[in-house]
Amino acid sequence: MLPRNVENFIGCDSAYRTAQIVLFGAPYDSTTSYRPGARFGPAAIRHESYGIETYSPYQNTDLTDCEIFDSGDLELCFGSSESALVDIESRAAEILRDGKLPLLLGGEHLVTLGSVRAVAARYPELHIVHFDAHADLRDDYLGAQLSHACVLRRCHDILGDGRIHQFCIRSGDREEFEFAARHTDLHKFDFTGLAELTQWLCETKVPVYLTIDLDCLDPSAFPGTGTPEAGGVSFLQLLDAIRTVTRANIVGADLNELAPTLDTTGVSTATACKTLRELLLALVHNRPHV
Repeated sequence: MLPRNVENFIGCDSAYRTAQIVLFGAPYDSTTSYRPGARFGPAAIRHESYGIETYSPYQNTDLTDCEIFDSGDLELCFGSSESALVDIESRAAEILRDGKLPLLLGGEHLVTLGSVRAVAARYPELHIVHFDAHADLRDDYLGAQLSHACVLRRCHDILGDGRIHQFCIRSGDREEFEFAARHTDLHKFDFTGLAELTQWLCETKVPVYLTIDLDCLDPSAFPGTGTPEAGGVSFLQLLDAIRTVTRANIVGADLNELAPTLDTTGVSTATACKTLRELLLALVHNRPHV
């Protein structure tokens, strides 16, 4: 039984026993390759969530009607990526064993690997749907294979070909795009093809892990991130994509790469809060599929 957190994301104060979804934070950014600060993302999202409402006019539903538990942030070892990943995997596995959906808040994108390890162990037929500006398919970055630039490549090591579906990708080296052409289902620039993929995922009922790197958003809407890339999607496009893909059998998810100190206006944090609210509500609405 996980203890109650001191400061919750707004509306996420249900008891652990009754919760359908469990939030947990991984404040880790030790492999960030450009601008650090994503370790402060989970705490900022919780704290600033009180600037938004629990009710969503987009989905006509309210977080206070949902059973969601916020277990707070993990205390992670900043000197060892593998140690941090082990702790993330352990927490995700505990949540899964209790019949609940784990929703991880990063942190840099490498934290996804720990959660995917746990979810893939429970659901061997797992597929990943990945929203991101970056392919994240490098085999190593400056000699390190555990890097936020390599996280989907490490996920491919677990899942194999044809089970990673990538959207909004607009950055990467040539080798990453060549690797994707052979091994993943990559969609450049936007969400073209997501509706068709979701229909197939719903028909086959395969388990799906959804990972959202917030830098899929255009930096004009979301500048507070470590590696901003021009040419991203709009906030409303992202919300529509979330409502679409969550019709599938989502068994785990994450939201990552907010670096709140890089946007002193607070707009990026507010955007992350609203994205998380909409993601939670969409997941709860479609929870019977899990």
